[in-house]
Amino acid sequence: MGIKTIIITIFVTPVVLSLAACGGSNSNAVTSSGQSGTGDASSIDMSCDNAVFPSAEWTQCEAQNFARTTEAPAEVMAPEFQQRFVAQGLFNQAEWTQRSVDDASWLSPMSGNTVVLPLCTTWNLQCAGDPFRYLGVDGPDGQSFYDNEAEVIPVVFYDQACARISGRVWRPRTGSGPFPGVVIQNGSVQAPETLYWWAAQALVRSGYLVMTFDPRGQGRSDQQTPAGEQGSNANPVVFWEGLVNAIDFFRSTSAQPYPHNQTCANTYPTTVTAFNPFTSNLDFGRLGIAGHSLGGTGVSVVQSYGATGADAWPGLIDATNPVDAVVAWDGIFTQESGGSGNAGGNAPGTTSGSTSTPPVVAQFPILGQNSEYGLTPIPFSSPPDPEQLITNFGVWQDAGIPVIEQTIQGSSHYEWSLLPTFPATSWCPNPASEECEGGWGNDFAEHYMLAWFDRWLKQSGEPGFATADARLLDDDGVQGRNKYSFRYQSARDFATRDGQRQLCLDIRAGCQ
Repeated sequence: MGIKTIIITIFVTPVVLSLAACGGSNSNAVTSSGQSGTGDASSIDMSCDNAVFPSAEWTQCEAQNFARTTEAPAEVMAPEFQQRFVAQGLFNQAEWTQRSVDDASWLSPMSGNTVVLPLCTTWNLQCAGDPFRYLGVDGPDGQSFYDNEAEVIPVVFYDQACARISGRVWRPRTGSGPFPGVVIQNGSVQAPETLYWWAAQALVRSGYLVMTFDPRGQGRSDQQTPAGEQGSNANPVVFWEGLVNAIDFFRSTSAQPYPHNQTCANTYPTTVTAFNPFTSNLDFGRLGIAGHSLGGTGVSVVQSYGATGADAWPGLIDATNPVDAVVAWDGIFTQESGGSGNAGGNAPGTTSGSTSTPPVVAQFPILGQNSEYGLTPIPFSSPPDPEQLITNFGVWQDAGIPVIEQTIQGSSHYEWSLLPTFPATSWCPNPASEECEGGWGNDFAEHYMLAWFDRWLKQSGEPGFATADARLLDDDGVQGRNKYSFRYQSARDFATRDGQRQLCLDIRAGCQ
């Protein structure tokens, strides 16, 4: 069906802004089989699951479910949020302007950048994301986080075609590691790294060394290469080729500097970062990758490299694929399913089984999270196929690779990219607390992301190691089956650390 080209236009007085947030070893030893887990169907309200179509009850359930997509837009109208949001956006705009004054090459024709491209280049308006997660901001996710929990260093490096990539690396202040690492990739069109700082902060707090960055064509990176090759979804290869470049940079050292900086030296007068300044704290044997939307396609492709039937690992730092675990937010991509398999990723005009996408082969443990209502939410007029969003689960299961695929109840494509005013479930219920804590879909996403990476990347004695399996299986907890879709099935098949197989083909219905 082509690449993700849908753009949502949001009207923000007095500005109109067009945006879209699109975009190790296999330890699967099994000593038991069958469905396993906790809970039964009587422990949650299943009335909407069982509502007959057509009926007044079914229609009412659908109206209530769809109304969840209006929660976040309502919350961000709170005066406390608006004041912080406007102030941060103006600060970001001024910061971007100063960068352009200090280094005019960021606006050169060769870079393709202008005052409006990439669309989120200023990080103003919705591009600011959650405004409580910045330096200089009161609250636990603001200055306190940076003073007490994380050291964060901005970086700039060249991609393989000599476009400048802007990002940052995040290191826990507690301990020296070595820490497992996670590289986070944005969605396409306009989803700058700011929208994913919720995940970076959560991971740092859990003992990970993290990298966020703006892919070519997005945020504060170059729009194009010096030769005119574009970025973002106009050229989706940047979401796998560029992710490999980012992984190379993340794993570069003083002894093995990032190679593309050397091949692209002096392309621009900009000072680039020779290597990841935190690699002395990185455990090179433990790497996770997470991506949203077209970034979900990117992580699906990158985890494939080196597998039988897939392309060879193209990185320049490691001889073989260094990935150990994967999280795909809306979501997993396979050619077999024709796309990410979710309501957002499988809509007309979005990513599908394009011949330009490298072969995707299940190779590493993956957690996929899907939205019900997708990129442009509209209510269901009839029941969807309940198995539609676990197609990719089957691909991993058939390969014998650990997998969970979840769909969040009442969710949109923007549960993972915190864009103020965009349709999503609650993520900032009490901005008066000077943080966006609590909510529905994003809290769910964070819970399982951390548990999944803890399951596959943590070692005995590290935070999260001992509880990872239990968190993944806590179906009756706060982030459990009550938040799973009653329209689409969610499923899992992986082994806990004691070798017990956890197979469940309908988590919402209850696993015995």
